[in-house]
Amino acid sequence: MEALNAKEQAELQTKMERKQIKDFMTMYSKLVQNCFDACVNDFTSKTLHTREENCVMRCIDKHQKSTERLQLRFQEQNAALMQSGQLPGR
Repeated sequence: MEALNAKEQAELQTKMERKQIKDFMTMYSKLVQNCFDACVNDFTSKTLHTREENCVMRCIDKHQKSTERLQLRFQEQNAALMQSGQLPGR
């Protein structure tokens, strides 16, 4: 990024932020769809049954915990690579 002028850096930053938002929205949409498909199967009522609501909450919780664990492992590996000087692209 150092080879870019201020305007180019700002444009790149904006593109990166938009991509992050798009990626987050895609992930969120997939989570909602996956949990809905797995948990909701009675369409005779406007509201979720207790069983369905509990299933959705467990599904979301499970996804959140797995995401946190994945992020932690990524951070650990990244720190190990930095210590050993083996970061890609350097």
